[in-house]
Amino acid sequence: MSPLAAVWFVVGVVALVVGAESLVRGSSRLAARSGLSPVIIGLTVVAFGTSAPELAVSIGAAAGGESEIALGNVVGSNIANVLLVLGLSAVVGGGLAVAQRIVRVDVPIMIVLSALVLVLGLDGRIGRVDGTLFVGVLAIYLVWTVRSALGDPKADDDQDGVPDAAELASEYSSALGREKIRGSSWWRDLVYVLGGLGLLVVGARALVTAATDIARAFDISELVIGLTVVAVGTSLPEIATSVVAAARGQRDMAVGNAIGSNLFNILAVLGITGVLSPITVSSGARGFDLPFMLAVAIACVPIFADGFVLRRWQGGVFLGYYGAYLIWLGLDSADHDLHPTYAVAMGYFVVPLTVLTLVVVGYRAATQGRTGASTDGIVG
Repeated sequence: MSPLAAVWFVVGVVALVVGAESLVRGSSRLAARSGLSPVIIGLTVVAFGTSAPELAVSIGAAAGGESEIALGNVVGSNIANVLLVLGLSAVVGGGLAVAQRIVRVDVPIMIVLSALVLVLGLDGRIGRVDGTLFVGVLAIYLVWTVRSALGDPKADDDQDGVPDAAELASEYSSALGREKIRGSSWWRDLVYVLGGLGLLVVGARALVTAATDIARAFDISELVIGLTVVAVGTSLPEIATSVVAAARGQRDMAVGNAIGSNLFNILAVLGITGVLSPITVSSGARGFDLPFMLAVAIACVPIFADGFVLRRWQGGVFLGYYGAYLIWLGLDSADHDLHPTYAVAMGYFVVPLTVLTLVVVGYRAATQGRTGASTDGIVG
């Protein structure tokens, strides 16, 4: 492997992170100057901005003929957002609060979309029709989410644990209000937007080129590279945001950021990329990675519903499973002699134990009939 590959990889990741931050900052301020509601800005501009690295990398990879990197980037990011980001955030923050809206609405949508990706990929590709479907669902989801956020400001959230429109508007206003744009001018914000877009393009190209070189040097499939180093690299904004939010006590924000990113990764990243350039879905992805992404999404339901918190020990389990997943990918890619033994251990011990644990947790959550949980003093 050329030493330049490692350098370009680091350059690509840094450019993506800085570019996404610059794009979100500039576009948010420009939108605020136009008079748009802070709620709309947060649910659209900011949400798209945090998925910008994945979108830039996937489009660049698919356009360059490395469609496995494009798919692996989305699938790997979604797996990492749950197991790595939420796991690490729960451990650092001493547990995470989970709003009931996430359990009742966003997680079920994530499960349906993950299953849809698996079904649509059974023919070996995510084509333009599939991509158009995802983009259409994205438009419906955005309209519905914004209308819900701008609903009755008198709605009370004490009964369902979901912040009402007034509280949501207040949160976004504090972050995107006019006091935040007084010290800047529209042309400076425009420079932030253009500079951010430029960095995203450069970072995506550098990261895809470096990842391809690394895959070829170590004889690793582009899918595995996309599922691991590229996925984690493009998820750095989500990792940083969620972990910092959890450390500061904003435990509900960490969960919402990760789950929201997963929805946008499928609808926006996979959808737009599929429309521009069809994505190849390999047999390996159909046989393991896509089902694993679906399983991770399903596993969120009983755990999140257990008192509407993700406890510290459960975060540790998430991290453990992410480590086991990486080991699986490494052994499978290297065709190592230990791979069959590892597969047997996973199939006959780890998976049944996990299913049993989820059933017990889900049953406990259902029988206790909890209506919510305090975000203070979450027990690890």
